[in-house]
Amino acid sequence: MIFNIASEQLNSLKEYFIALVRRNLFFKEFRALDDVSFTVKRGEAFGLVGTNGSGKSTMLKCIAGVLEPSEGSVTVKGTIAPLIELGAGFDMDLTARENIYLNGALLGYKKAFIDEHYEEIIDFAELRDFQDMPLKNYSSGMVARIAFAIATITEPDILIVDETLSVGDFLFQQKCERRIQELVESNNVTVLLVSHSIDLVERICTRVAWIEKGELRMVGPTREVCDAYKALGA
Repeated sequence: MIFNIASEQLNSLKEYFIALVRRNLFFKEFRALDDVSFTVKRGEAFGLVGTNGSGKSTMLKCIAGVLEPSEGSVTVKGTIAPLIELGAGFDMDLTARENIYLNGALLGYKKAFIDEHYEEIIDFAELRDFQDMPLKNYSSGMVARIAFAIATITEPDILIVDETLSVGDFLFQQKCERRIQELVESNNVTVLLVSHSIDLVERICTRVAWIEKGELRMVGPTREVCDAYKALGA
């Protein structure tokens, strides 16, 4: 995945167009991901670890179809429920009730399906008393609850989680962990997890890929890869 970054700081759109017209606006190439390749099996809990800015979230966005790789390709089999950016797919001026239907539709589910599962979603999120309140009045943790409940109650083929669990309280985090483990164990759901909590990765994932500065360092069993990654700061 290659991004072009302006080589100088421009403070307004006007400055950008002036530089463009004068042909003195130059870009430098930044490879967020460089020849990274791995395969995730169906029903596997697969983790991505690495230091900040190493390309983990970019990789998830490529897999989810949010970004198209500059080179190479991504092959995905099955439906995806991405929990990549908090609030993505939500209208903050709408209520939680309205957003459940909106987000469900964006994930490809019909209204009848959401009707059938609505009570499960609102109960899992533990927000029954706030279901008719606009999301703009919610805390980040409450938004995360709604997003996670929709994504997991509908049981996708592939669940992508990028640090979403970190904004909730520890009790709800434990509830989410149990739900992820249930999905993997009983429903053959594939989970892709990015987290700075190595403990969380070790508890949930069976295999891990270590991406560092855009390059793949290591892929293998969770304990082996996480031990090598933790040794980086030793």
